[in-house]
Amino acid sequence: MTLDGLEYDRPARIVAVAWERLASDEAKRLRALGVDEGAELAVIHRGVFGTRDPLALRLGNMTIALRRSHALAIEVELLDGASHEAAA
Repeated sequence: MTLDGLEYDRPARIVAVAWERLASDEAKRLRALGVDEGAELAVIHRGVFGTRDPLALRLGNMTIALRRSHALAIEVELLDGASHEAAA
């Protein structure tokens, strides 16, 4: 599933990023923020208007905003609640 389809506050791990779908400067910025394979995150807010842009993500101790178009390039897998709570 892509990050765009992740349910609110559901812990997930990034399994792949389609970097070629992003502009090189955007890809560089996301990597600098820690958005890469293996990172654990959760969607904590979505925009309320038609596009549901932007998404706010909890990534480690940070909250970052991400465009929906970027979220569509990020493949995630769900984490079970037990492993998420153990990491917290």
